[in-house]
Amino acid sequence: MVKEFKAFIMRGNVVDLAVGVIIGAAFKDVVNSLVANIFTPIIGLVGGRDFSNLTWRLHGDAVLRYGQFITDVISFVLIAVAVFFFVVKPLNVLAERRKRGQEADPVERSDEANILVEIRDLLSTRQN
Repeated sequence: MVKEFKAFIMRGNVVDLAVGVIIGAAFKDVVNSLVANIFTPIIGLVGGRDFSNLTWRLHGDAVLRYGQFITDVISFVLIAVAVFFFVVKPLNVLAERRKRGQEADPVERSDEANILVEIRDLLSTRQN
């Protein structure tokens, strides 16, 4: 059972997912700081308005804080923009460069290399 658990944990998917979650949690603070300290003040200068205090009173003590909802939506959009331009776009550019490099002139293997590949494949089927 321990051997199976170790094999499960060492699978690439689980390790990659764990690393992604940890990096994502750490990156969250960076993106939130970017939005709160750079983007939001710029929007405040342009728009000149703080939406977070907008409310609508219902009967009794019920208060709808629609202004905070607007602020959260704006924050979400700004975070999505920051992640797209600072993470997704650069990674797409890198992937495209790698793809172009891999597609250039496929190398033909020699007869010796083909024989070695066949031997490797036969040995791997025998071990399994």
